[in-house]
Amino acid sequence: MNSAQRPAAPAISVENLAKHYAGAPVFSAVSFDVAAGEIVAIVGESGVGKSTLLNCLAGLDHWDAGRITHDGADLGALSDDQRAVWRRAHLGFVFQAFHVLPHLDVAQNVGLPLMLLGRHQEAAARVAAMLDAVGLGGLGARLPQQLSGGQLQRVAIARALVHRPRLLLADEPTGNLDPATATRILDLLTSQARAAGAALVLATHSRDAAQRADRVLQLRADGMAAA
Repeated sequence: MNSAQRPAAPAISVENLAKHYAGAPVFSAVSFDVAAGEIVAIVGESGVGKSTLLNCLAGLDHWDAGRITHDGADLGALSDDQRAVWRRAHLGFVFQAFHVLPHLDVAQNVGLPLMLLGRHQEAAARVAAMLDAVGLGGLGARLPQQLSGGQLQRVAIARALVHRPRLLLADEPTGNLDPATATRILDLLTSQARAAGAALVLATHSRDAAQRADRVLQLRADGMAAA
């Protein structure tokens, strides 16, 4: 990414972040910034804490030291309820385990962020557009139990993008997809992030996914470094 594409202030900033479980360190001294419209891939060995780091960036996990700010807002200073409101308005998250709601059909799952934001009028058209974009056009009335794992992954991605969030987090977003579909989904994630000026942080083991990023960072127990 050239300097003309980068704003002066980062969209999300992480300073000296540390996380422990039951007294055992997961990672420490993690610091990095991501600009609006920038794509950053996080790589690292299994168990190093990539998913945990994304959960911290989303305000879903509490961290033990350090600071996370998004567009100047200090996530650590927000209550749990305030973080939930912030996530609803500004965050799209593609979870490794999908978290698709089984009692809602595909269209309802994808449109949930818009419903929670009260954006009912645009929901039908936007949901249809997103389902077409991820190759699930015409499947909106199906229940999650009627879809394959790869299709569920695409539902999760459409849901994360539908409300045009400012911050996108993706945990192994192509892990359950065939190569052709994985390429299409990576194209969608990156193009949507750039079009919306959103910061995209993805944790991945995929070399192809990492190569789409503007920067690749390696998470280690003692911090973060350029890969």
